[in-house]
Amino acid sequence: MKNKYEKYSAYPSVEILNRKWPDNNITSAPIWCSVDLRDGNQALIEPMDSIRKMRLFKHLVKIGFKEIEIGFPSASETDFNFVRELITDNHIPDDVTVQVLTQSRKPLIEKTVESLKDCDNAIIHLYNSTSTLQRDVVFKETKEGVKKIATDGAKIISDQLFKLEKSNIRLQYSPESFTGTELPYALEVCESVLDVWEASEQNPVIINLPATVEMSTPNIHADQIEWMGNNFSNRKRVILSLHPHNDRGTAIAATELGLMAGADRVEGTLFGNGERTGNVDLVTLGLNLFTQGINPHLDFSKINDLIDTAEFCNRLPVHQRHPYAGTLVHTAFSGSHQDAIRKGMDSMEKSPSKKWAVPYLPIDPADIGRTYEAIIRVNSQSGKGGTAWLLETDYQIRLPKGAEVELSSKVQKIADETGNEITSDIIWKTFNENFILQKPFELIDFKVIGANRENNLEVINAKINYNNEPYEFSSQGNGPISAFVNGIRENFNLHFTLEDFGQNTRSATSKAESAAYVELKINEGRDSIYGCGIDTSITLAPVLAVLSAINKINIKK
Repeated sequence: MKNKYEKYSAYPSVEILNRKWPDNNITSAPIWCSVDLRDGNQALIEPMDSIRKMRLFKHLVKIGFKEIEIGFPSASETDFNFVRELITDNHIPDDVTVQVLTQSRKPLIEKTVESLKDCDNAIIHLYNSTSTLQRDVVFKETKEGVKKIATDGAKIISDQLFKLEKSNIRLQYSPESFTGTELPYALEVCESVLDVWEASEQNPVIINLPATVEMSTPNIHADQIEWMGNNFSNRKRVILSLHPHNDRGTAIAATELGLMAGADRVEGTLFGNGERTGNVDLVTLGLNLFTQGINPHLDFSKINDLIDTAEFCNRLPVHQRHPYAGTLVHTAFSGSHQDAIRKGMDSMEKSPSKKWAVPYLPIDPADIGRTYEAIIRVNSQSGKGGTAWLLETDYQIRLPKGAEVELSSKVQKIADETGNEITSDIIWKTFNENFILQKPFELIDFKVIGANRENNLEVINAKINYNNEPYEFSSQGNGPISAFVNGIRENFNLHFTLEDFGQNTRSATSKAESAAYVELKINEGRDSIYGCGIDTSITLAPVLAVLSAINKINIKK
């Protein structure tokens, strides 16, 4: 690429005094307009058939879009017939306005108007390209000539509206390739169209400013939008709309800054489908608002259903790393991330505040219909936190910290040897193999006899198989576990102390079970040994945990 960059020029900055947008905040959702069925559809390898179009339209309505561009009825019979089907079969709710696009040519405008017969609420969207490059290279037309294309089209639409006198018709104009158009000239063309349509505060017109090609950094786009807003002869007769594309990969940022600069409305598509690098992504925009405490007025609570619909209709996959919607975006493989997420989730359970505050997760996956199953996944990059999370989430096992480290090292070894992701099944199997050991000591029977009245100590009877030979003993202690530990030490000449004990209910299983954990100290307290026991009896579970740990001592001898 050496020297080839020299054939490109930097986009000029906008001369604007006292710009206000950098100090503004977005405090409410814009008017949303989905253009999936028109702009999105024309960008597909295989355009949607009527079945796919209908399914997508209904889903757009379901999640809350009140303005939906449904096609280019003058461009194809498929689009024309779909518009007619929506109208004649009453698929358009009373609170939804459909939008249709037309170029500035009389036959196309007439066909467009014809398609809207008997439609209750519609927007007729007129466009023509105004950019310097298009004027010079494509149309070879002067500024006056291009402006006349726009005003002629606007007048033809005005003259045709009598055919839709029973309908509520709103008007929209787009100077296509706005970002490649000189700002004073773009303003001149828009003002001329506004005048033809007799726009007023009572009857405002949508002026849509398309970044048909994203050509600048988002701050310059915001300057353009603020400049236009400042220079309209009457801003109140304009609904200022954005239509960003993603050629530079910054459409989201450009849109958000454009809203800060005063825009009222945004046109875009689900998951950013569109020509070249795509249109602005309305799902990400909406959920960005949501995570800032702003109601987006779009319902993404069942994100998986929306993905299924978009993938079926567009025949394009939603990327695994797509913001919010991707299957991996709420997933942490990194050990430090996993540990922070786990602690954050624990803190949320204990906190009286309703505010979401979990490291590395800007949104609660449950709010968009995702479960917590995939938040943490384990591979060779993971640490003890990920292993512990999956064990607790899927199997309700809450290991002590030292046991977490021990189990994680076993899991890490498997991950390193195989190079594969470690599933919760593998973790469960590894846990059982290392913490629930039934040989050489095996519990046959255990009974609590009661308290010894003389010394107020608990008395137990136990039957043990050791290397397949039966042993029976009685013992006493401060409690059943203490008594059992004393009996094991006395009868088998083992040297250890019971350092710690914990227990929890495995309430998520089909039967109520108790999981108990013990830490034994050996070698004069220098080393820890961990064991676990699981049983429906809260008395037997810790006894089994002690035996599991003792079996590990025996293995070490």
